[in-house]
Amino acid sequence: MRVLVTGGAGFIGSNFVRRALTGAYPFFEGAPVRVLDALTYAGNLDNLATVADRPELTFVRGDIRDADTVREAMEGVTHVLHFAAESHVDRSIADGGDFVTTNVVGTHTLLDAAVAAGVERFVLVSTDEVYGSVPTGSSVESDPLLPNSPYSASKASAELMARAFHQTHGLPVVVARATNTYGPYQFPEKLIPLFVTNLSDGVQVPLYGDGRNVRNWIHVDDHCLGLSLVAERGEPGRTYNIGGEDECSNLQITELLLELTGNDWSAVTHVEDRKGHDRRYSVDTTRLRDELGYAPRVGFREGLDRTVRWYEENRGWWEPLKKSVDAR
Repeated sequence: MRVLVTGGAGFIGSNFVRRALTGAYPFFEGAPVRVLDALTYAGNLDNLATVADRPELTFVRGDIRDADTVREAMEGVTHVLHFAAESHVDRSIADGGDFVTTNVVGTHTLLDAAVAAGVERFVLVSTDEVYGSVPTGSSVESDPLLPNSPYSASKASAELMARAFHQTHGLPVVVARATNTYGPYQFPEKLIPLFVTNLSDGVQVPLYGDGRNVRNWIHVDDHCLGLSLVAERGEPGRTYNIGGEDECSNLQITELLLELTGNDWSAVTHVEDRKGHDRRYSVDTTRLRDELGYAPRVGFREGLDRTVRWYEENRGWWEPLKKSVDAR
């Protein structure tokens, strides 16, 4: 087995690599892991520092849109976990061009190379946002895709391309749609790390609209556990929802973060709501649980507390990022 992890220097991808190389997933134990990452603003080799000296790990700096680079990175690979993506909704609203070329064209480039290389399993890491807003109940994998942002539309497009490669070429593709993921090493533009780092610096935190938008939250360790099961035993051509057990509104998240950082509501600024802001996401994880034996291990309050402490103790990691890119 040889594993290619695209976007493996990013938040979720690096978590998967670190855990795979340190024995968290028996299926991947001892397998060589090749990381392909363009090291854009959210990619950071420091995310792999704890495993950088592992002989199983090799790193290739390159863009998934570059066919020659992808072809070389794919040589000898049996399993692909495709994390690489533009993923920040606000950025997609401001300018969606990179989301189309990276998330759609880049995915096509990888799929094309995977067919040529005879890859045994291709896992596309997607998002619950492809379902659109869910007023009641929870989305199941057979529900229609109704994306409402340029970001989610680009991920839905990538999924359709992956499905086409499975149907047309027989490429063993599996899609994983995960909920809002949080934890250490997340670039400080997303809600939780943005709020924690701002509060650490005495900077106001921006709360969109009325704050009642609801999300299901999953710790990055649980997300990657789900992906490891999908990569090992997921049925080609199928999609699996990966979610946690906790739903919270942005108001509730803000209240918890204020409590954990010793702040109060005077640190919060209400700002105009995001365009097309989906009100609620929720996924049904029955398929993943029943077919692959998945169960999340990190409760939200526990995981949030650990995450806050990590950012408080690792200012040296996030402070340079906030100085180089205006994440506020």
